[in-house]
Amino acid sequence: MKIALTGATGIAGQAILQSLAAHDVTILGRSTVAGHSHIKWTLDAPAPDLSGFDALIHAAFQHAPGKYRGGEGNDPAGFITSNLDGTVRLFDAAAAHGLSHVIFLSSRAVFDGYPKGTTLTEDLPPKPTSLYGEVKVKAEAHLSALPLTGITLRATGLYGKGNANKWAPLIADYLSGNAIEPRVASEVHVQDLAQACQIALSQNQSSIFHVSDILLDRHDLLAMVQNLTNSPNSLPKRSDADVSQLECTNLKALGWQPGGMELLRQTLPDLLP
Repeated sequence: MKIALTGATGIAGQAILQSLAAHDVTILGRSTVAGHSHIKWTLDAPAPDLSGFDALIHAAFQHAPGKYRGGEGNDPAGFITSNLDGTVRLFDAAAAHGLSHVIFLSSRAVFDGYPKGTTLTEDLPPKPTSLYGEVKVKAEAHLSALPLTGITLRATGLYGKGNANKWAPLIADYLSGNAIEPRVASEVHVQDLAQACQIALSQNQSSIFHVSDILLDRHDLLAMVQNLTNSPNSLPKRSDADVSQLECTNLKALGWQPGGMELLRQTLPDLLP
């Protein structure tokens, strides 16, 4: 399969690209990636020529460094122009050039308006509270109306090696003896997201897939760090917050099996400083 991939140097895109070794992947973006064809493109630009491609995987998103919710900074209009208008142009080009599949990386943020502790099913209507979530919802809706197989992957927090090591500052603070605020959140390994993407490529009808795995308390994460490093530092208290979790019924029905706590344990040594 000949695939166009956006966001290949990002947290999600790196893992997705690595999982597509059996395919002919062209990078759409500012930067080249060794071993792959490249088309220079940004979300602010006209859509690239997608003729000859079978599928598009769209994982690119422009935002303030380190922020998704609130990633518009002081330029909400520019945020919409880049991320929504640019995405719509890209999806329209995919339809116009006859691509069979478009896979869109969306977010759990589309459900932020629900009370904490809500079970988030695939058929639950979105209720975003951030501009980030609103843009994702509108892009999802545009994709679903196009004459192709459009798959939306709504992912929770991603973790893993490389760019995906979002816990580096947290682990450094803990090992330095700094106080750590309690927090609990849902997480999924980037490899499991990549596995979900491969499943999506095999589907023949438009769908929404939720991508989430473990509910992780910082106390438990840092207890594993403590065990690996023999740190004498105190662990944070467990969080008593409720968390709304994505229910991943559709993906699991197709054989998706995320790595759970065992994959976290295997990965954690590579995330230490």
